[in-house]
Amino acid sequence: MNVVSELAVDPFAPGVRGIDDPHPARAALRAAGPIVRVEAPAGGPVWVITDAELARRAFVHPQIVKDPAYVPEHWDPRRAGLEPTAAEQLSLTTTDGPVHATLRRAHTPLFTARRTGERLDRMRAFARDLLTACADAETVDLTRDFTTRYPLAVVCDVLGVPPDRIDRAIAACRGMYSGDPAEVERAMMAFGELAAAALEDGRGLAVELRDRVPADLTEPQLHYLLFTLLFAGQLTTDPAVGFLLARMLSSDAPDIDPDELVRDTLRRHAPAPFSLWRFTCAAIEFGGVRLPARSPLLIDIQGIGTDPRRATEPDLVFGAGPHYCTGVHLASWELRAVVDVLRADFPRVRLAVPYEQLRQQDFGGIQGSRLTALPVRLRG
Repeated sequence: MNVVSELAVDPFAPGVRGIDDPHPARAALRAAGPIVRVEAPAGGPVWVITDAELARRAFVHPQIVKDPAYVPEHWDPRRAGLEPTAAEQLSLTTTDGPVHATLRRAHTPLFTARRTGERLDRMRAFARDLLTACADAETVDLTRDFTTRYPLAVVCDVLGVPPDRIDRAIAACRGMYSGDPAEVERAMMAFGELAAAALEDGRGLAVELRDRVPADLTEPQLHYLLFTLLFAGQLTTDPAVGFLLARMLSSDAPDIDPDELVRDTLRRHAPAPFSLWRFTCAAIEFGGVRLPARSPLLIDIQGIGTDPRRATEPDLVFGAGPHYCTGVHLASWELRAVVDVLRADFPRVRLAVPYEQLRQQDFGGIQGSRLTALPVRLRG
């Protein structure tokens, strides 16, 4: 096992690269070993897991937890982009053990493949209407509005947020990216208003979720659960839609099966290149390394998924274990729907620039990448 404190390339650095250019840190991390020590964005060491089997063990290890209460003591949680601790705010992404299991039991039946698949025609309708609205322009950059508006329209519809609040939802999502604490606070207030509107509307899954969570949850706690569904529904699906459409319009994938196209795109361009933060809640021996308590860990999801040695093996795009992504089926149907609509309703669609000229921006930290632009001619 190799332990390195420095790589030739910073795996957390922002940058711009070609659409099919691999992140230079992926191969460097794999070459360094199955578990690699690097400098964390918030300072101090972080252990990055690059081996698939070790990653699966980490996903289920009882002493590797999600609760930010176990962050290194010197970390600034805001700089690290962490949610409140589980004691401060209940969340699927920060609770562990029985508390997490209770929340998950409330969510999972609402997001099964069957229930989300029943909305496929509505997803297609959203995609069709949004694309038709901009189809007469000679060229349209789909990353300017469509790749954000489409997934938010879907998730708002699923939860019951009224359709006239979509612009408010878009503004709130963009506010979360600002880096300005005051702007983030305003965005969180907006998400609370959106959650309240969904509960008042009563036609979506927000009301069903309210009836399934523990009865002692407060209104702000319920609003926070709905915020995580709204924001996560945009944060990850937005870039995935862009990469999917670019891949679909490339010369080597015109007739590929749509489900295979979705899987292949997510493997190549994982919406989350790293897992969310995990921490050791006690000193443990893991992967041949002695990890002190409060050691931060990340799983290199994209590196594992694009490892040429395991190209045919299952990927970890949506995680594994008790924190396996609740929205996996919804996201997959959303992506399938937009492929169906482009092929059926816009058969002459094509890229307005050569595929090789498309670029992606890495946002840095543990965030993923997004196309800088996706100019297309919808009518050919």
